[in-house]
Amino acid sequence: MQTLLDALAEIVGPENLLTGEAVRQRSVDWFTSAPCEAAAIVRPGNTEQLSRVMALCHAARQPVVTHGGLTGVVHGAVAAPSELAISLERMSAIEAIDPVGGTLTVQAGAPLQRVQEAAAEIGMQFPLDLGARGSCTIGGNIATNAGGIRVIRYGMMRQQVLGLEAVLADGRVLSSMNHMLKNNAGFDLKQLFIGSEGTLGIVTRAVLRLQPALASEQCALVAVPSFAALTSLLNLAPRRIGLSAFEALWNSHYRLMTEESGAHTPPLATDSPFYAILESQGMDAEHDAEQFQALLEEAFEAELITDAVLASSEAQRQAIWAIREDIEVLVRTLNPMFSFDVSLPIPAMEAYVEALEQRLAEAWPGVARLVTFGHLGDGNLHLMITVRDGGAESRRAVEQLVYAPLAEIGGSISAEHGIGLEKRDYLSLSRSETEIATMRLLKQALDPHGLLNPGKVLG
Repeated sequence: MQTLLDALAEIVGPENLLTGEAVRQRSVDWFTSAPCEAAAIVRPGNTEQLSRVMALCHAARQPVVTHGGLTGVVHGAVAAPSELAISLERMSAIEAIDPVGGTLTVQAGAPLQRVQEAAAEIGMQFPLDLGARGSCTIGGNIATNAGGIRVIRYGMMRQQVLGLEAVLADGRVLSSMNHMLKNNAGFDLKQLFIGSEGTLGIVTRAVLRLQPALASEQCALVAVPSFAALTSLLNLAPRRIGLSAFEALWNSHYRLMTEESGAHTPPLATDSPFYAILESQGMDAEHDAEQFQALLEEAFEAELITDAVLASSEAQRQAIWAIREDIEVLVRTLNPMFSFDVSLPIPAMEAYVEALEQRLAEAWPGVARLVTFGHLGDGNLHLMITVRDGGAESRRAVEQLVYAPLAEIGGSISAEHGIGLEKRDYLSLSRSETEIATMRLLKQALDPHGLLNPGKVLG
């Protein structure tokens, strides 16, 4: 190992090869702050350095784990003492912006928020948005096919990537830096790496698709009397406004974030069974505001909502969104907490959540607690569960209750967070034997020695 580390230090510079306490001071898990246990952290400064690093690791049969912003929640960045971590933190440049073609070329280590800000400077927007925007990186967003709050309008990260570059397990550089919307010249190889969680190659650069910046933004928090009303509102909204986000909050979530924790002032009373955050984007502020107000009035008349608060400033908008995005309050209040990210058909959601809550109560009477919220419009729910015991046995039991019903209703064990180590044993609930066999075939073809993020996704 030391001979390899010495050779790697020559490539990246001694100051960019971290060992010992410098490694342990870094966390690999946002929820638990578990320390990194890798033998070393290698910090290449560009694709050429990473290519040379991987060529040496391949020759030495040295496993590696890629680190981005480390905001994942499925233990995808965990590295064993026998493994090396490769951090892309130095590869964070925004290389080019094309306002005519509507593209932005960026290195994988750039934080999402920096990309959003760079797009805004030229009157464009990069529409992917999630709560960890200040820390998560573009490479991580690509590797996990991140979703976030605007999937309902703009799609997942996959829809935002026109081209990318990746370093393969043996150090070869696969460059598919396409800038065009249309390119049917053979296989679209970038799709192999989007959502593969660093198991097929290390994404180093990307060409991202930008969207026009929209001049107006409307936002409201509404109280909803039933799940049927919630889904009716979801169907009505895009017909009346340029809907960009529709976030559903079960009472369990809204009440905890406001009244119970005291972390946020409740804009609405806390006695409604459901709440929703609606956001629209458009080009004419006055017209858009009128449309948004008309939607709320129509929803009131149809008894789809019972109360509403409309943000009249950016500060009020941020206060509404903070109720949805302040995950730290959930972690602190529900500790020890098990976090789940699932997707399922919207009509099945209400019964699924009710049945899960009942099964948890039966298994841990007077102790279990379920907090539910999610993007709804794209079928994605986030489930935060505590049984006041964070042990492995309890976690396994809770996982069985959460995941097993999904197979029966055509749901998925992962909507947007990936598989990592945490969900690996349940992959067969959401993918067929043939699908998993094909995944293994791709892994064998691109990484025959199993050096890239070993043990993750497929095991």
